[in-house]
Amino acid sequence: MHELHKDYKEQLNTIAEEIQNSQLLEQYLDTEEEEDFKAIVSEFEPRIGEIHSTVANNHPLQLISLEKELLDPKYEGMYLPRILGYCVLRGELNDRYKYIKPQDHFKDVLMGICNSSNFEVIKHRVSQTLQIGFSLSSDIWSTNLINEIPLKSVRYFLESKKIEKYRNIDVRRISYLKFQRQYKSLNFMTAEFPSDPVEMKTLTPRLKTFILLRTNGDFNNDNLVPHLVEFLKNEKIRSTKEYIELLMIIGMTLDLNDAQLKVVREALQDLSKNYDNFENVYFEVLDDLYDIPEIHVANSDKRFSSVVDKKNKGDLSKYYEVVDEVHSKGYVHEDAIEAVRNFYYQHQGLSDINECVRKVIFSYFANFLINLDPKEYASWFEIMKTMVVYMGIFSNQKFNLGIKEYSLKYIKKLIKTFTDKRGRDYQDIKKYVKTTFVDLNFLTEKEVVELFKTRRKKPAAKVS
Repeated sequence: MHELHKDYKEQLNTIAEEIQNSQLLEQYLDTEEEEDFKAIVSEFEPRIGEIHSTVANNHPLQLISLEKELLDPKYEGMYLPRILGYCVLRGELNDRYKYIKPQDHFKDVLMGICNSSNFEVIKHRVSQTLQIGFSLSSDIWSTNLINEIPLKSVRYFLESKKIEKYRNIDVRRISYLKFQRQYKSLNFMTAEFPSDPVEMKTLTPRLKTFILLRTNGDFNNDNLVPHLVEFLKNEKIRSTKEYIELLMIIGMTLDLNDAQLKVVREALQDLSKNYDNFENVYFEVLDDLYDIPEIHVANSDKRFSSVVDKKNKGDLSKYYEVVDEVHSKGYVHEDAIEAVRNFYYQHQGLSDINECVRKVIFSYFANFLINLDPKEYASWFEIMKTMVVYMGIFSNQKFNLGIKEYSLKYIKKLIKTFTDKRGRDYQDIKKYVKTTFVDLNFLTEKEVVELFKTRRKKPAAKVS
């Protein structure tokens, strides 16, 4: 957690003074009517929200400090319901849709709401958030939190938000995803930096998500990058696989200056010398990273290749020499194909390093078909010639199935576009699929017939 800048504090304090001196607050204190409290919310929360958005974009590591500042009673609980929602969504979940680690900031914000003199009107704005937050937390953690509340009425309210149906993982998952969509357009993510190997286990998932979010959005990362690079200098945490993963993500996704690239390069060299079985671990991690949508393979490879020592003729440098060839000349170029073939045959077919090679080539093909206009289907015919060559090199069923899957998706787009069965386009496509897909064992002749069969619409039911 980084301390909130003085300018932000001053802006918030100005709002706090205006709240305390406002006629709106005076009226609410006289009437204690919910409508009068809503008037305060309408007047001041948008202004707090603007400051929160500014900090989130430019200084995201200061967000927790900002949110703790708003726990002060002088803000009358303004913006805390929104912050509580942010807390719920920041926590990393396991495959059971439960938090990996306890959410202390969620607890702090909830305590601030419960201790607010305006709790009775604020509580109506946090019911759904509490249901989701408690369902993602462990029962023991939620129970202990509730038991810390001195007032019985508040405890009863919180207990009522522990809903039995959320014990079902499917209900919990669907409800969480629905809740998440409400915040889709908002920027509120932040992260902590691990300082020792133990923290690396618990804090890396959230930090990883945070970095990928920041590097794939329209955010100002100028103030963030120096902290990320400084984090990489911590030699105490280099003994962990999580460090390797974060080093790779930072090097693959961020545009770094020369001094920052030097830090990444030196860390990589240190790992290559001192981390047992480093190259195997590297390609194991890279294999997983290539599956993440936020990792754009070509751009990521080009960035990280710049920090790899090509003079060291190990698998790492040889790998990046090959993918450099693919990215610079294009995966359809004969030199690239030959480089891939020679490299691929030097390693076991199912090794992580060969899987990475396959994913680089497949990423190009998938991206090509996703963006190819149906009217340009002749380009698909040509690209398939290259993919058949790669299929021969790789001899990998998973790769072949991927080519088949993306091709079938494109074929269905073609069938929807060219509806005239007697037209030349339709006939060319059908002839190509019938010949090529049967030869490749993608489809049987019967399946091709079924694919191009006209679907008759069911007749409308007669009205008696």
